[in-house]
Amino acid sequence: MINRLPPLAALKAFEAAARLGSFSRAAEEIHVTHGAVSHQVKSLEALVGVPLFARNGRRVMLTADGNALADRIRAALREISEAMESVARRDRNNQLTVSMLPSFAARWLMPRLGRFMEKHPDIPVNVHASLALADFARDGVDMAVRFGQGGWPNLEAEKFMDDERFPVASPRLNRGKLPARPAELAKFRLLSTDDEPWTPWFRAAGVNLPEPKGTMFNDAAMMVQAAVDGRGIAFARRSIAEGDLVAGNLVRLFDIAVKATESYYLVWPKGKPAAKVLAFRDWIFAEKKRRR
Repeated sequence: MINRLPPLAALKAFEAAARLGSFSRAAEEIHVTHGAVSHQVKSLEALVGVPLFARNGRRVMLTADGNALADRIRAALREISEAMESVARRDRNNQLTVSMLPSFAARWLMPRLGRFMEKHPDIPVNVHASLALADFARDGVDMAVRFGQGGWPNLEAEKFMDDERFPVASPRLNRGKLPARPAELAKFRLLSTDDEPWTPWFRAAGVNLPEPKGTMFNDAAMMVQAAVDGRGIAFARRSIAEGDLVAGNLVRLFDIAVKATESYYLVWPKGKPAAKVLAFRDWIFAEKKRRR
């Protein structure tokens, strides 16, 4: 009776040599040396106590015992491979791929995502951050967090969160001498994104300032980081600046805000959503109600 199992490497080397009829070809297939295959086969022969190959120079042929063992090992390796693929497939099927803007992913979701992972350790999350709208079928996306006005064809869209915009700055900007009145913004470098102009806020604040020209970003998270770094005053969405406001990296200037014309929506293909989609939906709504 064999009281110990052979190493998997020895089984794989023997199976390859038996199937290919050559130690050299087996070595090429499993990316080891000819000597390594020979050593693994010899260790297996020592373990079972019988020769598995008849050797004639560099030529090898299976013995009757070797042929019988090769069939059983081949079947066992196939079963192991199928079992591992089944487990991997279950994990892939349960993986949740969520598409969203990079700014929302970086500034709102990522500081909170650990809590979802703790609550649902069986649901691996793949965050697909992109400025482009995801193609659910082509991109393998299960759900998305979109910033817009809803009404996307062939998709369910549930409003998740409204937003508002207001100026923010580092408390260290200009050595802490920040504008006391909206009109004083003209003396500072104003940061914005290419789709979120300052003009609506100027009107709400009752100041007649031109739309700033110069420093613009195509991503709101980069703009907010520039404000944190003291590069200027950013016209930021609350959702993106919230974490830095709480941490004291930014301060809000003035009590005037303009409501964003777009809102955040949770979006998924029409039909009954998968359990993993519902789990994320319930979690993100609950997360919205709590502070960081």
